[in-house]
Amino acid sequence: MASVMSFPTRIVYGRGAIKELTNELKRAGATRPLLVTDKGILSAGLLRFVTPLLEQAGIKPQVFSEFEANPTERDALRGIEAYRAAKADSVLGVGGGASLDMAKAVALLVNHPPPLGQYDDAKGGDARITQPVPPIVQVPTTAGTGSEVGRSTVLVIDGTKTVLFSPALMAKAAILDPELTVGLPPFITAATGMDALTHNLEAYVAKGDHPLADAIAIDGLRRIALHLKRAVENGKDLEAREQMLLGSAFGAIAFQKGLGACHSVAHALTPVAGTHHGLANSLMLPAVVSFNRSAAEQRFADAAVALGADPKMSVAERAHLCAELVDDLRGACGLPRRLSQAGVKREMIPQLVEKALADACHQSNPRPVTQVDFERLINEAF
Repeated sequence: MASVMSFPTRIVYGRGAIKELTNELKRAGATRPLLVTDKGILSAGLLRFVTPLLEQAGIKPQVFSEFEANPTERDALRGIEAYRAAKADSVLGVGGGASLDMAKAVALLVNHPPPLGQYDDAKGGDARITQPVPPIVQVPTTAGTGSEVGRSTVLVIDGTKTVLFSPALMAKAAILDPELTVGLPPFITAATGMDALTHNLEAYVAKGDHPLADAIAIDGLRRIALHLKRAVENGKDLEAREQMLLGSAFGAIAFQKGLGACHSVAHALTPVAGTHHGLANSLMLPAVVSFNRSAAEQRFADAAVALGADPKMSVAERAHLCAELVDDLRGACGLPRRLSQAGVKREMIPQLVEKALADACHQSNPRPVTQVDFERLINEAF
């Protein structure tokens, strides 16, 4: 059976990379972008890195920021109204995963009518994405989702986190500048960093054959293991911030191979319990690693080395250590270790199980996951 590997996103990265923004917009054919960013970016004043550059190039973009921390279809419909009112020809996303996902959702709606649920990847909706999508340029201000290089957007539709997927949603350019991430508070740095770690780890052990994704995922794990704690402890550590941005992007590149059961539960925790997505992954990952270990022992042994294990240990010892290394890292970053410590109530478990089972991510999990398995995993993490 033939496999396909594609890594086409143009990535401009490094300290001061944001200065290339107008060149990248021009290269993408974007002359009147709608600037999509969240209220947190506005209040933190981070557009000071962006707006002067645009104004110097004669670009005066309209700003759209009317969306939730976990964007919904209704938010996206407001966004397309803003796009049309601005007579925009492109979309510029600046911010964390919510902003970058919203930028893609707005771009999708330009030539694809609602409801957005018809484009649900789990239901084959990618086949409906057939019309041109306007140019998208993405500027992340967190190191977590890697949405800037991803080919999907995640929205809450009818109370369920829904993945809309198409290569057409890929950005024409992603600009990774660590100076835009130095102001992130420790919790957000830690939670988004654990999201990036989960992307890399789940992609590496996912079913399927994708040597490029595997190599990138292992490298992403190594960068995150070395630099996440540093970035949490000293937000001005530019080397750590830069390496975390790369680790985050690598995770999103790698997970085109697939994700796993951890993300299925995380996608349930956000709409049911309001849990931050990165924190949700962090809370579930050790339990899922332990559950999957027997189905991908060599892979978890390799991942453990990237996370700091002694390569001289046996395969079984390293694979067994992997969950402990993940647990140690999240603890060192100050994150809670139990669902019960993060506002999740035991009475939510049946609904969490139902949504996790319906989520498509666990289809590429290295070990099949049943309803009973999800119940056990969530109770174990509780």
